[in-house]
Amino acid sequence: MLQGLLISLRSIINSQRQVLRDYLATISGSAGRLVFSLAYFVILANSLSISDFGLFATASAAGVMVGRLLAFGFTATLYRIATVKERLLGAYTSGFLLLALASLPAILLASALLYVAFFAGDMRVLPFGLVIASEAVAWRLTETVIVVNNGLHRFSRAAILLIVSIAIRALAAFLFTFHSSHDLLSWTVFYLAANSSALAIALVFFTPRYRLRLQPALYWRRLPDALFVAGAEVLFYLQMELDKLLVLALGNPKLAGIYAIIMRLVDLTAIPIRSFSMLLVQRMMRQPEMLASWRLRLGIEGAVFVVSTAALATLSLILLFYPTLLGQNVAEAAPLVILALAIPGLRNLSEYHSDLLFARGQTFIRALNLGALAMAKAALLSLVVTLFVRPDDILLSLNAVFAVLYVLSMVLTYRALSKPAKRV
Repeated sequence: MLQGLLISLRSIINSQRQVLRDYLATISGSAGRLVFSLAYFVILANSLSISDFGLFATASAAGVMVGRLLAFGFTATLYRIATVKERLLGAYTSGFLLLALASLPAILLASALLYVAFFAGDMRVLPFGLVIASEAVAWRLTETVIVVNNGLHRFSRAAILLIVSIAIRALAAFLFTFHSSHDLLSWTVFYLAANSSALAIALVFFTPRYRLRLQPALYWRRLPDALFVAGAEVLFYLQMELDKLLVLALGNPKLAGIYAIIMRLVDLTAIPIRSFSMLLVQRMMRQPEMLASWRLRLGIEGAVFVVSTAALATLSLILLFYPTLLGQNVAEAAPLVILALAIPGLRNLSEYHSDLLFARGQTFIRALNLGALAMAKAALLSLVVTLFVRPDDILLSLNAVFAVLYVLSMVLTYRALSKPAKRV
């Protein structure tokens, strides 16, 4: 009996050691990403004019959004297969490549609609198209290689690829400072070259080697779930990035630039949280009922909010004493960072709610919830940007907007979690 107890105890310690090892490997990627993302942001924000930076950041957000249409959401299917049925990865990779080609017209159409709706009066077609190609195709494919490696528990390889990819962007921004022209078109050429280089490295050195084979019957069975995921991902990024689009549409490029600088600093606080969410999602795929306890649920949410808020509070305090630390353009927005104090935690929690439903296979409910959040955010943001003109008033009001969205997300998510998980 004692021997059995010791064996069980050793097994628990070994499993927790593996979890810790996985988390350290993942967080190392996040730390590297944070360092190079900050370097990339500082160099670029001070190389472009504030107006051009606002246009680029908003176009980049649009590219991230339409990139979720690539392969009609089959990236999520690849992730599930890599996590639970590795032997089928070659077959599903073939399906992903086939669907990626088929999805290109949909990406083109969605990009054209976004351009007409938000960018036509402020940004030329060519730089917008280069940003879309960079984000929706080159970066999304690189991201897929990272996602598959994470699904296979190759966290170190995924972390290295992520760091290398962001470092290449930072290098491109650094080289851009020596270019004779610092206009938006020139930068978008550099940006496409950087993301294409990262994709080439991902394909040659980091793509898992499995024999590709077409099995259409498998894809048809998974396609409805993938389409729900694609729709949910587009809605998720729509409600996450809608503020940038509306500030540009209802304001002007300079206001969009100031807002983009502040929100980029907010985004940087989410990087460590996403590592935790990814590991939690993988665990919930195997144990869908692990968050049945309300005490555990509220404990995790409290920790996410405190860590996110503390990160932005620390950054805003540093910028209060050293406003030019991140460059002259960022210094113009530095006094406003403290006004966004509650936004990172509330945003990260809404993203965490979305991850929970994905982990449990509740993709249709997730899409409905994200659609409701996108509509609510559009209505609230339109009201805020219409009522207020000054950036400080807009930012202060956004804390209330994100608080309303968080409460709505929490109610919708935990009501869905009361239903049985779907095994996908």
